[in-house]
Amino acid sequence: MYLSKSIYVRVWSCPKGAWINRYHPEAVPQGEGKLARFRTGDEVGELARGLFGPSVNVTAYKDGDKLDLSRMIERTRREMDQGTPVICEASFSFEGLYCAVDLLKKEGDGWAIYEVKSSGDGLQDKYIADVSYQKYVLEHCGVKVTGVYLVCIDSSYVLGPEGLDVHRFFQINDLWEPACQAQESTVPLVLREAERVLESGEEPAVELSENCKDCELFSYCGRDLPSPNVFDLYRLQKKKMIEYYRQGLVSFADLERAGVIKNATQKRQIDFALHDRGIYADKEAIRAFLAGLSYPLYFLDFETMQPAIPFCVGTHPFAQIPFQYSLHFIERDGGALQHAEFLAESGTDPRRAISEALCRDIPADACVTAFNKAFECTRLKELAAAFPDLSDHLLAIEGNIIDLLTPFQKGWYYRREIGGSYSIKSVLPAICPNDPELDYHQLEGIHNGSEAMSIFPEIRFMPPEERDRARRNLLAYCRLDTLAMVRVWEELKKITD
Repeated sequence: MYLSKSIYVRVWSCPKGAWINRYHPEAVPQGEGKLARFRTGDEVGELARGLFGPSVNVTAYKDGDKLDLSRMIERTRREMDQGTPVICEASFSFEGLYCAVDLLKKEGDGWAIYEVKSSGDGLQDKYIADVSYQKYVLEHCGVKVTGVYLVCIDSSYVLGPEGLDVHRFFQINDLWEPACQAQESTVPLVLREAERVLESGEEPAVELSENCKDCELFSYCGRDLPSPNVFDLYRLQKKKMIEYYRQGLVSFADLERAGVIKNATQKRQIDFALHDRGIYADKEAIRAFLAGLSYPLYFLDFETMQPAIPFCVGTHPFAQIPFQYSLHFIERDGGALQHAEFLAESGTDPRRAISEALCRDIPADACVTAFNKAFECTRLKELAAAFPDLSDHLLAIEGNIIDLLTPFQKGWYYRREIGGSYSIKSVLPAICPNDPELDYHQLEGIHNGSEAMSIFPEIRFMPPEERDRARRNLLAYCRLDTLAMVRVWEELKKITD
């Protein structure tokens, strides 16, 4: 049996997930978001190599981009014999168990394991599982392990004008005690489970749990569930989902017969799905909402990136940095629909330029709408704090934003096609079906915010033709977000006429 540390952690986390990864890899979502996370991991890992001075990287390849594990293991042993202070990707194998240590540091008469994670979420059980497996493999290879550490990002770090301080950017956490405990109590159990699950070829029978709904493999594991089902209910607590599921209340018909759903919004979702009620509209509430809008009327949407390694002075790791907006607007009742937009240059700090563009394109006293306005409002407040000379105008825009999500979130408008999500990408096709102009799937290259976030930082590395195409795709995607808002507003107006 071959087992890497990543496969080990998968088995520890969910044996069925590990089995799917091995026997049905086509069921594992890929996409630009996952590739971007891998790139971020590589960037953070490269940065961490500067924590302890000069180091030697033993990574070796064969057949192009395939890792040559045998050469890496041989190189590791040679560097250890020479007493190299820090070895990157130090590689070891014991009876089919393989691991590569991010940073192996000489420490007295032994070696310390440093596992680098490109996250700022602190200590987690999965990290302990990871390092305990590494300690197990190294010690069975005859290595004296003198320390076990987790290197993760300090999310409170703020980039100063002097540049990145790698020692303040990272947190180093001592995991010796939990790693020793896990190595003794957990590692042997997981290894036996790995052999049972991965060698048999038979899909493990694992019951759905609270963690499954947010797992990337849920569509595979839940493929036999009726549609719609209890996991599709709007804002139903995960604990309740599993409770009903285990009681056999899985389909909407099951839930309706049992009468267990009391929330009005959830009851309406079930009722409309089963009986096709058409459109529900609380016209009085919607009219009151629309009466709060005024001309000139603006529809605003931001796109942002979240760099793990901050490059904008005054920002912290994973800060939301707006680099683009789309703006549809109507100056007066019956006026023409107009459009403005902004897209920063990739590789630059976009905040000043986007702030100035916002102040140019949106009057301080204008009525502005956003879909789920908390996001746009928070970004505007952050920009105002960064640029005091523009803060009055930016905060005026923020103070005038009205949330176009409200009529849907409050349950004033509903139709069967919306299902259990009130995101713009669920509401739009429900009210404007079969309109190719409003179909996100028809867009080229970028179909959601995650793809936009991933692609924008890469534009600076693209050749000119590819760069121009990527910018066009970004503009088209963001433009559709605000055009969608316009169409939603028009539907609300029509339903109350």
